[in-house]
Amino acid sequence: MIKVNGETIDIDQLLLKDFLSQHGYAPQHIAVEINGEIVPKSQYETKLLMSGDTLEIVRFVGGG
Repeated sequence: MIKVNGETIDIDQLLLKDFLSQHGYAPQHIAVEINGEIVPKSQYETKLLMSGDTLEIVRFVGGG
């Protein structure tokens, strides 16, 4: 199980890029923090999510 923005989600090991795709996140419009550390976009394809991880996903919103 992992926590994403405070919500518990049941997953086994999964690549971050696959998790984002499955949950409808567009990588170019978000920032991801795992266990208190920001993950560079260059690591989305290799970062493995593990049980116990805590993610914060922030979407960029434009406006004026």
